[in-house]
Amino acid sequence: MTVPRFPTTGPGAVPDPQVAAMLAALDDGFPDVTSMPAADVRAAIRARRSTPQRLPDLREAREVTIAGPGGDLGLRVYRPHHVESPAPVIVFAHGGGFVFCDLDSHDEFCRSMAVGVGAVVVAVDYRLAPEHPGPAAHEDVLAALHWTAAHIGVHGGDPTRIALAGDSAGGNLAATVALAVRDRGGPPIAAQVLIYPVIDDDFDTESYRRFGTGHYNTTSAMRWYWQQYAPHGTDDVRLVPTRAATLTELPPAVVITAELDPPCAAGDAYARRLAADGVPVRHRRYDGLFHGFLTIPTLTATRAARTEIWAMIRDVLDPATAGRRCGDPARSSVSPSADHR
Repeated sequence: MTVPRFPTTGPGAVPDPQVAAMLAALDDGFPDVTSMPAADVRAAIRARRSTPQRLPDLREAREVTIAGPGGDLGLRVYRPHHVESPAPVIVFAHGGGFVFCDLDSHDEFCRSMAVGVGAVVVAVDYRLAPEHPGPAAHEDVLAALHWTAAHIGVHGGDPTRIALAGDSAGGNLAATVALAVRDRGGPPIAAQVLIYPVIDDDFDTESYRRFGTGHYNTTSAMRWYWQQYAPHGTDDVRLVPTRAATLTELPPAVVITAELDPPCAAGDAYARRLAADGVPVRHRRYDGLFHGFLTIPTLTATRAARTEIWAMIRDVLDPATAGRRCGDPARSSVSPSADHR
């Protein structure tokens, strides 16, 4: 069994036993994605998937098929009970290294986000690499955004308050689609929510050097994901948002990073660059936590972090506060403690 190498100094110096046990289990049992074809990776990931003990009850969880750039594009629309109508809307792109995961892998997360934020959530079943290399996924999420702006009123959503959101690879897609809307025209976006986003392919950052092995998400896996998604290079701004000359005039951002995650430093740097370019930013780095932790609802730290993040999203989608500048990015430690349980 691989023993997680936690930092010896700083806010994450004393690992929470529950987090350490989960990291060890994940590091031990997650398949080596670099050693098998993508189809086998997907099968292995699905085989590990467990059914959540409890799913938040919703007024509606409806499958929708729209015309996408590559053919039929599947969406799942989540509408919670007892929310204002029209409610704010979140177009969500799931993580999975651009290669695996789907609507079902993030079903519990989307349900919880819909209830916690009080928003209609539109999850996108975008095309996966390597069969569909980038920017296929980017274009699918952009198409889903256009459909949402035109049709979400039928599901009780407010087309003037749409956030783009995603975790991991989905965070990349949310960021690049926000840029596409700014540069190519499109529906007005109220916010972008980037959850431990895969911002770029720089594998020489401090977080890659410190946490590239032994912390579930690895440098070798990240290299493999980028090879599948961008086999012809990453110079395209539709693939890597930092290729944009400027981040000015982008919508307000919520940026979430995790200390023990190799892409953490890039996410932190992107939050700083957004703020420097005049974009209102709400940024939290969760010390002592790892890539993907928000989709593990059994962790005490996850429950605490979700509560905080749902509040941040509500705030950025509130018309009274959406334009407020939020200051420089900041770190926030939610390793389970007395005030976070």
